[in-house]
Amino acid sequence: MRFPKLILASSSPRRRQLLRQLGLEFEIIPPHTDEQRLADESPLEYVRRLAGRKAGEIAAELDEGIVLGSDTIVVLDGEILGKPETEQEAVETLKRLSGNTHTVFTGFSLVDAATGASMVDHGEARVTFRMLEDEEIRDYVAGGSPMDKAGAYGIQEDLGAVFIDHIEGDYYTIVGLPLTKVYLALRKIAQTTER
Repeated sequence: MRFPKLILASSSPRRRQLLRQLGLEFEIIPPHTDEQRLADESPLEYVRRLAGRKAGEIAAELDEGIVLGSDTIVVLDGEILGKPETEQEAVETLKRLSGNTHTVFTGFSLVDAATGASMVDHGEARVTFRMLEDEEIRDYVAGGSPMDKAGAYGIQEDLGAVFIDHIEGDYYTIVGLPLTKVYLALRKIAQTTER
């Protein structure tokens, strides 16, 4: 099946890797979206809205193509744990996650730049950390890996994978895109454009 021209509205190397895993060709145009959370907005509402805004902002600048916007958040006890701004914040975040279960939401949106037609969906996973030793946390943070990741850890390609006792839900949501849902949504769009 031939997919329409795809534009990834993200600078995330993990999302690029996931789309390449599907064999998709795409362009990259990072958005400059205001990520301020609205008052009384739930974490799920926030991540879905942000994904929609990212895709919508890029689509508004184009004449054609399907724009994919996405955002991933880590939520512990109702609080969104963002990317750490300092090494100390990364350490504190990982200590909070240690021995606890948190939820990862990845919202995504597809917008047809030609017509403005859009859809928004999300993936969800629950992640349980084993108890971490302080030395493990310090060593991981010193390596720099947590600094560009929501919740201060990555499940793929680094030591963060061994912090996890188990997951419930979609693994790829944790990496940065719920791949099956994205793929099926793109197939649906492709089938529509073929008619």
